[in-house]
Amino acid sequence: MKVFPFTLFVPDDKSVISEHICQPHFYQYLHRHDEWQITWVQEGEGTLIAGNNMHSFSAGDVFLIGANLPHLFKSSPAYFVGDESKNIRACSLYFNPSGILKALFDLPEMKLLNVFFKNNKHGFKIPGKWSKEISAKIFAVHEASGTDVLFNLVQLLNTLQGISEGVEALCPEIYSSDISENEGIRLSNIINFIMRNYNQQITLDDIAEKAYMTPQAFCRYFKQHTGHTFVSFLNEVRVNDACKSLLAGHKAAGISGVAYKAGFNSLTNFNRVFKSITGQSPRAYIDAYHHVSGAGLIARG
Repeated sequence: MKVFPFTLFVPDDKSVISEHICQPHFYQYLHRHDEWQITWVQEGEGTLIAGNNMHSFSAGDVFLIGANLPHLFKSSPAYFVGDESKNIRACSLYFNPSGILKALFDLPEMKLLNVFFKNNKHGFKIPGKWSKEISAKIFAVHEASGTDVLFNLVQLLNTLQGISEGVEALCPEIYSSDISENEGIRLSNIINFIMRNYNQQITLDDIAEKAYMTPQAFCRYFKQHTGHTFVSFLNEVRVNDACKSLLAGHKAAGISGVAYKAGFNSLTNFNRVFKSITGQSPRAYIDAYHHVSGAGLIARG
């Protein structure tokens, strides 16, 4: 698979492309492609940027990503420090119902699946209770050959179509993924800079200079293409990082240590921003997680 900074090109000699990767971190550039993508994260954690939205990911998560939606699986900083014990593993499928598979998806029997694609054009995160079944079907497609590839793909899509509760859309339906190649590359460079440096102090002047714009022009550009102000986007990235650290049980650092590690310069500001984004204080967020986890353990026991 040949990769470019924004648009990803895939070979046209296969109707369904699958890959199983094991490497230090995910591909670290914002990109898009004509194919729909289904990714099962087997190992690794970080933040998925999809369109103008962000989602934390960890081992076991499964995502359906819509065609031409700019996206980036950004591994957590721990995966970039040369620790050989830290690796990511993932299995992904790529398919294009409007391309080489068009004849198949034009069949009357595929009408409901086409409606499914239309109603979920940007994709969604698969609810946790479905992850095990969906991941097994993803791997079945990856392992298949010949006509079994198509047979297993249709089975997988039929299962996805049947999920109706707990679906988390990757980004709002009104988001437009219609963006030129040049603008995509520029936006990719901006987001990659933020994702590499969010735990340091980044000023508006810093990021505008990297984009070769005045601060005023940058603010208009960033809001237009992401739906966020620079500050709101940066805060969401930092809070995503803080959420993972809080749930990982970094007791030695405490909440203040987590705040500074994520790039906040004061505990008061961290608490305010965290609550505005998650709806809870950091302490309440931790308590709620342990309450749900404990209840789940009791129910299973």
